[in-house]
Amino acid sequence: MTETTLSKSQQAYLWIKERIASQRFTPGYRLVLGSIANELEMSVVPVREAIRQLEAEGLVTYLRNVGAHVAMIDADSYSSSMQALSLIEAAAVALAARELTTSDLRRAREINGRMLARLRSPHGFDPHAFTTLNQQFHSVLYRSCPNARLVELVDAEWARLGNMRDSIFTFVPDRAAVSAAEHDEIVDLIERGAPITEIEAQMRRHRAATLQAFLRHTHPDEPVQLPEL
Repeated sequence: MTETTLSKSQQAYLWIKERIASQRFTPGYRLVLGSIANELEMSVVPVREAIRQLEAEGLVTYLRNVGAHVAMIDADSYSSSMQALSLIEAAAVALAARELTTSDLRRAREINGRMLARLRSPHGFDPHAFTTLNQQFHSVLYRSCPNARLVELVDAEWARLGNMRDSIFTFVPDRAAVSAAEHDEIVDLIERGAPITEIEAQMRRHRAATLQAFLRHTHPDEPVQLPEL
């Protein structure tokens, strides 16, 4: 479907959602219907419909007498998705380990190198760009999994995380460098033909560490306890 065949509410929906994904509209950002309508040269009616759809997806919150805002991250939903991803992606990477070629692993290291370069950028840390590369790195490792259904489940959970928030590294930027170092450790295990149970366990630890960092950020005065994965 081209832009010209989209309804005005669909155009507004995609316009707002792209700005949330790119972090131009950050968590808590107030969405003023009139301003958006003027920007898109349409009435507020389709903009209101778009806001309702985004609210149903959990990307926007709306309060009477307050208005619409970009949703803050839901810690419980994020935790659930990360725990699920810890299990299914770890299994997918473990099954893919023997299928990955030298070229695949070279590609993974190249992407991780670009992630590290982002950390040293003179323009400052860009969590959106870092997350895009992070997704590419993980995709190289799990996409060769011979179980197509498992790959579909991992893809779906990645998409769900993306809908909740574009980049978790916006909240825990210090986690970025450690995460990239753990990527190298995972590739090392695969390259040397480590047992798939060891690869799977390392992937689970990698996911759990990101979740722990986020929970410490959102609940700094509470001890962080995660179930054994």
